[in-house]
Amino acid sequence: MSEQISRRIERRLPSFLLDSPVSAVGYAYGTAVGMLWGFLWSTGPIERRGELWVFRGMPTWTFPRGGVCMGACYLTGSLPVDAGIVRHESVHARQWRRFGFLMPVLYILEGRDPLRNRFEIDAGLADGRYVRRRRR
Repeated sequence: MSEQISRRIERRLPSFLLDSPVSAVGYAYGTAVGMLWGFLWSTGPIERRGELWVFRGMPTWTFPRGGVCMGACYLTGSLPVDAGIVRHESVHARQWRRFGFLMPVLYILEGRDPLRNRFEIDAGLADGRYVRRRRR
């Protein structure tokens, strides 16, 4: 049900808010906040992984679940950052570019259950470590 809410909202949004200079400002702001938060609290390596800045060694109270994507920044603790996580979080970065300032609002409307949250589903539940990867 929550998936329908954010998609209905998205369909009603004026096109100048999506994948536009307006959303780019929100993406830049999210990246700036993520960088500030990461530089303040990261105790591990900071590295560039594709389009993503990865801040590791963050205290667990500084991010929800296993990590959080803010703009082009992925903030996480001590879990390994493998190719699957980078793919998953890179999708979130692209979602930030599409929605800008609306991304946190739409994400909250989707709810905390990653198995029902369209942004987590679109980013790949297995890559995000929410479900086990199926064997072929």
